[in-house]
Amino acid sequence: MYGTIFNLRVKAGHERDLLELTNQPASEIKGAVAWFLMKPDDKNADLVGVAVFESKEAYVANANSPEQHEEFTKWMEHLEAEPNWTDGEYIQAEMIT
Repeated sequence: MYGTIFNLRVKAGHERDLLELTNQPASEIKGAVAWFLMKPDDKNADLVGVAVFESKEAYVANANSPEQHEEFTKWMEHLEAEPNWTDGEYIQAEMIT
């Protein structure tokens, strides 16, 4: 599995609008396995996101798609700056249900 961990610095008063944009199920994104967005307890901290894809190829294909670019452009209307991205291969994972 491959993906990214990222920080979102949301403009004041824009969190609800951003959350509406990010409400797309991961199942609608080709190659996506999971998607998480965390609001840290520290009220001054950025939102933290995690995206997991079945492969690096699926991740790159999504990142380079016109649809993803359009979504990202909409996100940027609600962010102070471009997110910080940490891309890489997930080398261990366990989901407990």
